[in-house]
Amino acid sequence: MTTAPIPEHHPLLVVGAGLGGLTLARVLALHGVGCTVLDRDADRDARSQGGMLDLHEDTAQAALREAGLYEGFRRLVQPGGEATRVLDRHATVHHADDAEGGRPEVHRAALRDLLLDALPAGTVRWGAQVTAATPLGGGRHEVRLADGTTLTTDLLVGADGAWSRVRPLVSDAAPAYTGVSFVEADLTDADRRHPRAAALVGSGLLFALDQGKGLLAHREPGARLHTYVALRCPAELLDSLGLADRAAARRRVLAHFDGWDEGLRSLLADGDGPLVARPVHALPVGHRWERAPGVTLLGDAAHLMSPSGEGANLAMLDGAELAAALLARPQDPERALATYEAALFPRGERAARESAESLELCFGPDAARRLAAMMSGGRQDGAA
Repeated sequence: MTTAPIPEHHPLLVVGAGLGGLTLARVLALHGVGCTVLDRDADRDARSQGGMLDLHEDTAQAALREAGLYEGFRRLVQPGGEATRVLDRHATVHHADDAEGGRPEVHRAALRDLLLDALPAGTVRWGAQVTAATPLGGGRHEVRLADGTTLTTDLLVGADGAWSRVRPLVSDAAPAYTGVSFVEADLTDADRRHPRAAALVGSGLLFALDQGKGLLAHREPGARLHTYVALRCPAELLDSLGLADRAAARRRVLAHFDGWDEGLRSLLADGDGPLVARPVHALPVGHRWERAPGVTLLGDAAHLMSPSGEGANLAMLDGAELAAALLARPQDPERALATYEAALFPRGERAARESAESLELCFGPDAARRLAAMMSGGRQDGAA
């Protein structure tokens, strides 16, 4: 007769080795409190970690200070990365600003590496794909992995993004399609090979907006331009683009930009490598849940919103604030979670509402002029 293996027990399990989960783990470790972070990727380099992030003083930068990593972060900042340009489809410049405004740009992969390198060895358990999480009573949970391993924990944190496996423990909410999809493309060695496109983007961020669509491009280290092609379209449109056929995919996406400036079109037309489709989903604005013993969420698992530059910033602040709450009440984790969530919910609601409004502005009528007016501190038509 065989007996089932005894489940591994971990006092604190964090699901997801993104920026928020790693910030939580780092702040706890800095104060001598360990945790285990589960991540489905085979290792830290298993996939691309995305592009540039602008880190805000009151959110991500504050979290990095709490994590003792602020100086390390400053060494990663992209020179000139805060420069912003807003153009229409004819490449007419509506706004250009090269000023340093307190939101330095860093590459997400470099920032993630900074956090990973600051953790005790063995904190992150790679290749640990969570398939289910089940309450056991008394705030304890069982977590099952794809390889059949079963873990138990006294405190479970869902930092596992948009399609969180932990979220159903506290909420029935699911992300909904926003009506906007992104297609990612890259230009390498842009200054030498694509000088027109490189000049349009400048040293930082480009918004080219018109006709309910857009080309949003960042300059990355090594003269790489990373572009998000934005379309208002049915979610199924990207499925029909045949993205596996690179040349055909580029032609089909590029057809949506007929009549646009050729330098702008070249951000997509001359790109290197495959296109990556990213339908944009969001949780309902104001998403929250009743206190559930022994479990909480952070980052996109808690407040997934349309891209606005807030998601990573809030995830890192969530991680730092959750760590602070747990450290302040080590004998009363339920009160710590309640304190954390009391700040999390209104903060996430404000950011989600602003993100939804930004999405409508950027892909609505007269977008370039209206965005330029907002960035210049001007008044938009119809603004209160």
